Amino acid sequence: MIDPVIASRLQFALTTIVHIVFPVMSMGLAPFLVYFTWKEIRGGDPVYEQLRRFWTKIFAVSFVVGTVTGIVLEFEFGTNFAAFSTIAGELFGGPLAIEGMMAFMLEATFLGVFVFGRDRVGDRLYFVSALAVGLGTWLSAVWILIANSWMQTPRGFELVESGGREVVRLTDPLAAYLSPRFPYMFVHMQNAAVLSVALVMAGLGAYYVFRHHVWGNTVPHADFWERTLKIALVALVITAPFQVVHGDVYARHVSESQPQKFAAMEAVWETDSYVPEYIVAFPTSVEDMTNPKAKDIFGIGIPGGASWLASGGDPQATITGLNEFEGAPPVAVVFWSFRIMVALGFWFVLLAFWGAFRWYRGGLLDDDLLHKALMLSAPLGILAVELGWVVTEVGRQPWVIQNVLRTSEGVSPGLTGGEATLTLLSFAAVYLGLLTLYGYVLARIVRAGPPGREELRTVDAEDADAPLAPGVTVDD
Repeated sequence: MIDPVIASRLQFALTTIVHIVFPVMSMGLAPFLVYFTWKEIRGGDPVYEQLRRFWTKIFAVSFVVGTVTGIVLEFEFGTNFAAFSTIAGELFGGPLAIEGMMAFMLEATFLGVFVFGRDRVGDRLYFVSALAVGLGTWLSAVWILIANSWMQTPRGFELVESGGREVVRLTDPLAAYLSPRFPYMFVHMQNAAVLSVALVMAGLGAYYVFRHHVWGNTVPHADFWERTLKIALVALVITAPFQVVHGDVYARHVSESQPQKFAAMEAVWETDSYVPEYIVAFPTSVEDMTNPKAKDIFGIGIPGGASWLASGGDPQATITGLNEFEGAPPVAVVFWSFRIMVALGFWFVLLAFWGAFRWYRGGLLDDDLLHKALMLSAPLGILAVELGWVVTEVGRQPWVIQNVLRTSEGVSPGLTGGEATLTLLSFAAVYLGLLTLYGYVLARIVRAGPPGREELRTVDAEDADAPLAPGVTVDD
């Protein structure tokens, strides 16, 4: 049997890793759907109605599966981390409750109109539904990240005696809910979601463009996929560089507010200055992979780079080593996750400007190497998000609330190793099945493709009050 603390941590990690895929898809799609709806209502090119209808299906599936897996995550606070819920419930429960009452209900209420009501409501109300669904999706992230950011940089509370134990009492809601970490987490997460969806869109668009223009196959709706590729590239050019720049600012904040986590990200054990930053690093042995302490690795290091990153410009700055702290996270997990995430970030920038350059030179639709790179990179945005959360959550260990409550102290006291192991294995099977089913449904949606032009909404041209389909005028 697995120790209940380890099993509970593994179970929560597993469910989070699977769950995060679905909100990333829905949050990332939200601004695209608002844009497609706006362009469709303005009239003109029918491709925007195709885009809106096609990607709405994927959004709806992601929302449904994300809701199911998200509810289970909240139950785990009671089943596996009851001690944490008891101690931090007054502060932690508020944002989760507000997320359900405000964001989820807003999104769920208007989702029915947005998915099924295009032919039943006017343009203005339909556009309002698109905005409300997008807003609800992003508001969900606000309250979830408020709760998580407080765990990273807790503020606005005091510890009081209640029932024979210390518990958190909320003293300053504004300070607690707007902790120093929140703006960094929110901006980084939302931009990452849009970037991830743009990569998925670019990969799908590149696949069909490759088949049509390079292989010479007849591809239905070739113009749809070309437009998808171009819109995705525009989003990539905006989000990929911003993610790198903001990541630099974010890392500096981590070094100031969680120096232990930053030391784990750089595998700094002894307090030192002029610490190099390994932009590219490869282990030279199994021991190097599991223990990057010695840094006997092959890589490209910038002398003083880590010190410069931590201080905001001083390559001689001192980084406090892990030996100065009580306890340390699994350093190898944090170190390599951070390296891979950063490498992916720079790859996305290269990919974005590569595509933009080929578009500018008129070769976007014929560059088979670019198409293959985009296809292979389609899932990498979500992988980067997963790695970012590994750095965020594993790097905080051994604390579940930084410097307030250890993870081992937050696990349900009555939970046995057998119970924890059984639920871990059960959740692994169920969540693997859910992820497989989600992939199968998305594959069917993609293979079916967008609706044909002949399937698009038509109206009676004599009905002056009816919303017109794109490209349809009263004169028609």
